[in-house]
Amino acid sequence: MTERSPTGSARPEPTGDPGARRTIDAGPELDPVHPVSPPGTGRPAGSARGLTAAEVAERVARGEVNDVPVRSSRSTAEIVRANVFTRFNAIIGTLFLIILVVGPIQDGLFGFVIVANTAIGIVQELRAKRTLDHLAVIGEARPVVRRDGASTPIPTAAIVLGDLVELGPGDKAVVDGVVAEADGLEIDESLLTGEADPVLKHPGDRVMSGSFVVAGGGAFTATRVGREAYAAQLAEEASRFTLVSSELRSGIDRILKYVTWMMVPTAIGLIISQSVVQEHDWREAVRRMVAGIVPMVPEGLVLLTSVAFAIGVVRLGRKQCLVQELPAIEGLARVDVVCLDKTGTLTEGGMDVAALRPLGDADEGYLRRALGALGASDPRPNASLRAIAEAYPDGQGWRCTGALPFSSARKYSAARFREENGRTGTWLLGAPDVLLPAGDPVLAETGRLDAQGLRVLLLARSEREPDDPEAARDVVPGALVVLEQRLRPDAGDTLRYFDEQRVDAKVISGDNAVSVGAVAGKLGLPGSDAPVDARELPGETDRMAGALDDGTVFGRVTPQQKRDMVGALQSHGHTVAMTGDGVNDVLALKDADIGVSMGSGSEATRAVAQIVLLNNSFATLPSVVAEGRRVIGNITRVATLFLTKTVYSVLLAILVICSQVPYPFLPRHLTLLSTLTIGVPAFFLALAPNRERAKPHFVRRVMRYAVPAGLIAGAATFATYLLARHYYTGPDTLPAETSTATLTLFLIALWVLVIIARPYTWWRVVLVLAMAAGFLVVIITPWLQTFFQLKLVGTAMPWTAVGIAALAAVALEAAWWVVRRKLPD
Repeated sequence: MTERSPTGSARPEPTGDPGARRTIDAGPELDPVHPVSPPGTGRPAGSARGLTAAEVAERVARGEVNDVPVRSSRSTAEIVRANVFTRFNAIIGTLFLIILVVGPIQDGLFGFVIVANTAIGIVQELRAKRTLDHLAVIGEARPVVRRDGASTPIPTAAIVLGDLVELGPGDKAVVDGVVAEADGLEIDESLLTGEADPVLKHPGDRVMSGSFVVAGGGAFTATRVGREAYAAQLAEEASRFTLVSSELRSGIDRILKYVTWMMVPTAIGLIISQSVVQEHDWREAVRRMVAGIVPMVPEGLVLLTSVAFAIGVVRLGRKQCLVQELPAIEGLARVDVVCLDKTGTLTEGGMDVAALRPLGDADEGYLRRALGALGASDPRPNASLRAIAEAYPDGQGWRCTGALPFSSARKYSAARFREENGRTGTWLLGAPDVLLPAGDPVLAETGRLDAQGLRVLLLARSEREPDDPEAARDVVPGALVVLEQRLRPDAGDTLRYFDEQRVDAKVISGDNAVSVGAVAGKLGLPGSDAPVDARELPGETDRMAGALDDGTVFGRVTPQQKRDMVGALQSHGHTVAMTGDGVNDVLALKDADIGVSMGSGSEATRAVAQIVLLNNSFATLPSVVAEGRRVIGNITRVATLFLTKTVYSVLLAILVICSQVPYPFLPRHLTLLSTLTIGVPAFFLALAPNRERAKPHFVRRVMRYAVPAGLIAGAATFATYLLARHYYTGPDTLPAETSTATLTLFLIALWVLVIIARPYTWWRVVLVLAMAAGFLVVIITPWLQTFFQLKLVGTAMPWTAVGIAALAAVALEAAWWVVRRKLPD
């Protein structure tokens, strides 16, 4: 196995006799390398002061500013346009205008319902927009620029041409530029070029926006800002709240396309049929024709989908969860594997130094000074080095003459110092099992500490320069630095939630596998007692996927391996979520089905993630999962209601055309039925709690019950209508026939609601009973009978209608049983 150096060359793993160990001393004096940051300055020696305030103002006046708008949501005009100007609103609006011309206003009630529904959709999306815009401001990246010699974080849109933008690990380049200063600056351009290896940058090299820093630091001069910068479009697309394709939305679009195909020829036939049957009364023919077309349109389905998503965004926003792409709510509900980075996810970002264990006869005071100097040598230390710098602030007098920042690929950092006595030496701090050869006695002690869930770093000395590809070869160990990680108090409960919901949690970390397993074990993660060293994983995708299915905890994972692991899991049909906050997680976050970043994470991780937890709380994830399941499960329920209505409306129209009889209903009848059996119940069901994991094949799952239910309802209703036509005699029997058919259709549609509302809760039972009571009030109230033109005549046919509805209910139950038990998902 080889490991890449900062320059990209491969070097073999260190070998040698572990017993041939030398003790640490001051070492011989060696020539210094090129000057870099003096300890504590935060930037390279001789760095530029950046633009002056006057120069910034001049550039702003010339329009040379990074003024590309980064939107977190659709504009108000786009929201109104998307909700008002729809295909079905145009159809319903046209039919509404026709009714205003030919009929009483009660036959145009469906038009007012559409107006109310559209208004509700607009209001809910505007609420979601305000929430998202507010959260986007909170989570917006603020790059650091140097002006008048001072480093200041500013909004991305405030960068001007020529600004000196500082970079550190995890920072994303938001504009194009040229490197002005570099201190071991390594930039990953894989999101732009596809090249996995980071590129070591030197002054004069080009920086592309959209790339991010994986190690080191520096600064670059902005050469292209605003819409001219390549990164401007990338940054806008990465952080925009979008209504992009998803299985739920694409499924609904397919359903609407099928409905349109059915509706157009059926409507034409119905128009011709009613014109012929009602030739003596063209107004009545038009009303009956409109009544047949309107219920074919599942107009509320799209509305309720948008409302459900919008309310989900608002609910999650209250928990400081920024949803950068709408389908992310849906996607996380479909996840069956969640990959967790240990640091920042299971553990808090900070660490504490638990012990310093000198090796051999090394002087502890001397080691403390070395650690203090290492801590001061990095202007942007990671959590481990920050804890060491706080614990050992005694590195004064040591001058850093060369440094190699920590990299997740190398798993060590290095710096060369001229000590206070004039001697020079290189010190390395990193993973013991990377810096030491296999079988070294020190590794046994390291293993015992790892098993306790502690993080162990090796402080070692080398004769080579920090950026020498062989710097980690034949090092002299000086001490083990033992760090104690702070477990997130809510991590254990969150892992138990995933286990209960049958979502497999995989911990993948760059730390030692045994240590990661011990941490996961403390949190009660099943399978944590058998951690896997990722360096032993097979490289072939299928075999890697098998190993991932068997294991739970993986250590010593490189950033590229994290990406490969996500791909391997996806190749086995898993829907994968990846959580992380570090620059080493970016590639995996980008490739995962759902990327989840912590708000305190690096700018690069926040840019590629679909969900950002602004409160940095891992415990928010169950809320996101639950919200997604609520949306998908409930939309599946209400879609069945809407499409059952579409199917029975089409069947009734076809039967009427073939039989050449008047259409049995007026628009007011079907508006009443739709409101009581679909509209009002669907609104409540769409917003109800639902923890069932989302399943694939949305269209098939909806249609497999909506089609038989609609056929049963349509056939039973038409049978009642024909019986009523034979039973009632006289010139004005159509209202009595219509009332009888309406009773049958209401009872059948109500029973569909009874089935869809399962499993029952008290409020669902009350909802069904309230809808039944509403219809009963209309039937027994004289002025409502007149308004809706509904009056049951006699007792024989009404009870016949009830009997037919009862038989249809039995058929509905049988169809439901077949669908649930016999047909696959």
